[in-house]
Amino acid sequence: MKTYLWAAATICVLGSDCGLARAADRPNVLFIAIDDLNHWVGHLGRHPQTKTPNIDRLARQGVTFTNAYCTAPACNPSRASLMSGQRPSTTGCYLNGQNWRPGISEDKLLNSQFARAGYRVYGAGKIYHGAADRGGEWTDYFPGKGTTRPHPDARDSGVGGIQFYPLANTDEEMPDYSVVSYGLAKLQEKSDQPFFLAIGLVKPHMPFSVPKKWFDMFPLDSIQLPPHRADDLDDVPPAGVKMAGPNGDHAQIVASGRWKEAVQAYLATIAFCDSQVGRLLDGLESSPQRDNTIVCLWSDHGWSLGEKSHWRKFALWEEPTRTVFVWKVPGLTQPGGVCGRTVDYTSIYPTLCELTHLPLPIHLDGRSLVPLLHDPQAAWNHPAITTHGFKNHTVRTADWRYIRYANGDEELYNEQVDPLEYVNLATNPEYATRKSELARWLPTVDAADLPGTGGNRAKRKPAE
Repeated sequence: MKTYLWAAATICVLGSDCGLARAADRPNVLFIAIDDLNHWVGHLGRHPQTKTPNIDRLARQGVTFTNAYCTAPACNPSRASLMSGQRPSTTGCYLNGQNWRPGISEDKLLNSQFARAGYRVYGAGKIYHGAADRGGEWTDYFPGKGTTRPHPDARDSGVGGIQFYPLANTDEEMPDYSVVSYGLAKLQEKSDQPFFLAIGLVKPHMPFSVPKKWFDMFPLDSIQLPPHRADDLDDVPPAGVKMAGPNGDHAQIVASGRWKEAVQAYLATIAFCDSQVGRLLDGLESSPQRDNTIVCLWSDHGWSLGEKSHWRKFALWEEPTRTVFVWKVPGLTQPGGVCGRTVDYTSIYPTLCELTHLPLPIHLDGRSLVPLLHDPQAAWNHPAITTHGFKNHTVRTADWRYIRYANGDEELYNEQVDPLEYVNLATNPEYATRKSELARWLPTVDAADLPGTGGNRAKRKPAE
């Protein structure tokens, strides 16, 4: 078993008919999607107070990508891109309010690919933009169930559109708990067919509301705010300032004096999410499929909590774009693998095809990560590219971030000396060549906006 998956994947690459490989020879896939989780997990070290022992446990068991990025910093376009293997600039799905279907045929979706290959394809919770949006083919789908109620100690629902408050519920009453329970039952099923099991956890998506015991783990008087500077937008061009929206969420939070409460609530919600990941991992470990199941865990994008006077996702800096991305592949990944190469989520679809011996569709925009799963230090000369709205793109390499907005505004950050992206170098003539080098990675095609909320600014609702 030690070299089984790597050898099988190699045979596939060398030309065997992977689409006709026997089902009994195929590994299962546990596909864990987490909503709105930024890089505040223990093993990435971005916030010192976060508590994520289970996600960190998975990272120790496999390979974690410390420079992984979404293709779009919003739920709908990120997930549509990830599940289709196509960039927003290819499909025209850029924002939450858009309908992705006119730009992406459902036969191209990842779950449809597995269903056609004879897999049992199960989904639960949020895989596409919502539990009711079940794109492609599924053997069965469980949207989750449960209702929540504020705890008597809750002051109110939060500040403006930033919602946070403790709940009177137990863990077992939470919708995510029911979604994981569904997944645990599927892990115990017996079948001659392999499974693709997609479990979509909604928390830590707003509202930052989980049972009060999780809030109690983070005493309010101990909370550390994220790094921030009041003058951080002074060297950001108008298009970037518009995305930041400093006079909206951030101004309200600062005026309320409740910034620490919002951070506390986010940390609490992350901790609850991590506990559900732990239930899934424990269930896999106790199942008959533990040695033949690939685990791929991803968060759909990042989240800002005041950095650059910005809140939520919907921007092209590090906080809204960096993600949590971990793989465990029996027989291929080695425990404790850490890969610092810059990758984005167009890589997920081709990687899973290669690992499970499925044919590689011609519509994919990305490339397989199998070489990096085998050797996290392998050569990799491809940046991560993130898009938010029509013609707004960022290119992220190991050393640099370059942003170009639709109106031509630019930002450039040296990530090695300025990881918090405080100093915009784009107007410095000394870096003109660097900008040109990075700009060559920008998409050469920008598909027109699909129906729905178009333009360059995401439509913001409190629950998005």
